[in-house]
Amino acid sequence: MTTSAQIVPLVKEPERLELRLQEIPPEPGVYLMRDGSDRIIYIGKSRKLRSRVRSYFRDSQRLSERIATMVKQVTEIEFIVTDTETEALALEANLIKLHLPYFNVLLKDDKKYPYVCITWSEDYPRIFITRKRQIGKEKDKFYGPYTDSGLLREILRLCKRIFPLRQRPQPLFKDRPCLNYDLGRCPGVCQLLVSPEEYRKTVQKVAMVFQGRSQELIETLTEQMHKAAEYENFESAARIRDQITGLKSLSADQKVSLPDDTVSRDAIALFSDEQLACIQLFQIRAGQLVGRLAFVADAHAEPGAILQRVLEEHYQTADSVEIPTEILVQHELPDGEILADVLTTRKGRKVTIFNPQRQVKAELIDMVERNAQYELQRTQKLSDRNQQAMHDLATILDLPDIPHRIEGYDISHIQGSNAVASQVVFIDGLPAKQHYRHYKIKNPTVTTGHSDDFASLAEVIQRRFRKYIEEPHLARMGNPDWPDLIMIDGGKGQLSSVVAVLQEMNLLEDLRVISLAKRREEIFLPGESQPLETESEQPGVQLLRRLRDEAHRFAVSFHRQQRSDKLKRSRLDEISGLGHHRQKQLLGHFRSVDYIRQATPAQIAEVPGIGSRLAQEIYDYFHPSVN
Repeated sequence: MTTSAQIVPLVKEPERLELRLQEIPPEPGVYLMRDGSDRIIYIGKSRKLRSRVRSYFRDSQRLSERIATMVKQVTEIEFIVTDTETEALALEANLIKLHLPYFNVLLKDDKKYPYVCITWSEDYPRIFITRKRQIGKEKDKFYGPYTDSGLLREILRLCKRIFPLRQRPQPLFKDRPCLNYDLGRCPGVCQLLVSPEEYRKTVQKVAMVFQGRSQELIETLTEQMHKAAEYENFESAARIRDQITGLKSLSADQKVSLPDDTVSRDAIALFSDEQLACIQLFQIRAGQLVGRLAFVADAHAEPGAILQRVLEEHYQTADSVEIPTEILVQHELPDGEILADVLTTRKGRKVTIFNPQRQVKAELIDMVERNAQYELQRTQKLSDRNQQAMHDLATILDLPDIPHRIEGYDISHIQGSNAVASQVVFIDGLPAKQHYRHYKIKNPTVTTGHSDDFASLAEVIQRRFRKYIEEPHLARMGNPDWPDLIMIDGGKGQLSSVVAVLQEMNLLEDLRVISLAKRREEIFLPGESQPLETESEQPGVQLLRRLRDEAHRFAVSFHRQQRSDKLKRSRLDEISGLGHHRQKQLLGHFRSVDYIRQATPAQIAEVPGIGSRLAQEIYDYFHPSVN
């Protein structure tokens, strides 16, 4: 563990660094790098731990900007020795999943492509599209990322027409199902008219579509249809027949036939420039293209190493049935044999990974590479527009470098009630939603009927940057969490309040702060009474407007959520003996205060944690005349 005497980065203490490197054995295993706050910031594996870790600290070693920044923050190195390289690979994957180290992130933009999430952790799993892949619960599964969000939504819409699935996130009625149940679109999940076991069987069929196993599903349903007809259960047979017809039409619309046998395989290739690598992974099942996934990574590593990391992350959470028996790669993988052994063990069948050199399989890799090239070109065009906007913004503000990370702040409230703030982050001109943050204003002077945006902004900025005062060893400049520019939504008054708090914290010299007024899109600098002379349609000003609008949207949405929650609980707070946990139980059972008001004491008592005595008190509160 890192002690208080070891908060200095290892690169600044060569003797301690060398002693630590000598302690690392030349055996296979996993290494973990920690920063001054004892956080794990990077996890890696190697056949020979000592030589691999030492390579990070050689002057002659060419490191990417991201890894070079990481090395400057390392204050301690830990290691775990394993018996084999295969064990090291599996252990690394598990540790990365557990700790989520900042510098292990492969994808540069995990919000660019959508995923399908199935919440297997719930009794009645939900199926929805999301652009934020985070494993909230271990059993939940993510499928993707998919390159065409419109096509993905169409597939999910068709699945909900083919199979009886829950159609609404919340029930429409308290005591009866909605019209979707009568139409056969929903099995009545809201009223528990279908058991969790039966409903999960239906969801498993839908999951097969997103696993690229539609043909296998059609064959299974066909067998079920014949059995139902054999037992003269013609209604069930007709329903299954309609499902098969829908799946075949879905397959005809979404798949592209490829000339080859029926082997299940994936093909992966990349195309890169000096900065970015766009990776495409084609999923071929039964000779047909059933899925096209996309990834974006730093291009500083070797192509084979990039493909290896993509495959490791992709198959890490995949079910065994989703793993193909053959994986075609554009470049040889540095640890391809180890990865193949791990996948073979998980699948229970031989999995081969190789680089094809001729005929159909090589042509398939060429096709995947061309698609990666087109994706890179599209990404470059968007990047060029953002670069132009950031260069223009740097010129407007007379910045020494283009602002890589820009943070925007806004306040939202209604006459001081439920006051909240938002922090949004743009990286290289694009929203980085994984870094967004909400704040509830804690200032006691900000109450209903008395708002103070100046004090609220000062509080938020103080809370955002106080860790750099409490932990002065934390790096500021060069830290990926440190903003190159801060934009405040407002005019001179809001800017002055932020400047004042940064001066008190002795951070103003290290931070560049501006404000953007709404009325005329005017940019104000600290200490200047007049705004900068700009045109509203300048690329740099447009970038600030996008940031300001996003900060406003994020703040307003959080304010509405807080206000809605408060309205739900405001009346329940007045009932003696009904704490927050029981309020949550009540609202989870009845969905709204109106339904609680309509319930009888016996119905209220059915809620876990609500006894008959408290149920009667709740009923009496809503029916004072009866009492």
